[in-house]
Amino acid sequence: MEKKLLNILAIGRNAEIMQVMQRLINVPGKWTGTAVLTNEEAIATARKASFDLALLCAGINTEEENILKEALQQIDPAIIVIRHYGGGSGLLENEILAALAPQKA
Repeated sequence: MEKKLLNILAIGRNAEIMQVMQRLINVPGKWTGTAVLTNEEAIATARKASFDLALLCAGINTEEENILKEALQQIDPAIIVIRHYGGGSGLLENEILAALAPQKA
């Protein structure tokens, strides 16, 4: 049986950080995904592909977070939207696994 890759959309405002996020969310055999810089890119990307999880990264304030959550969940009610608080790949993996944990219960 083929294992489904977790498809992740990462949204943040810092281009250099988002380049790192692009690399971290495209772990061969584990995750795949896209990093974008604007709300408009995020919404357009979410309309083109199905994502399991959206990460709200550095530079997104609370108001934008609420707008993005609502817009992304209108496109796909099953998408999980969480804030990414930075840190290395270990912290990122823990954030993602914690967000997915209630889905497995």
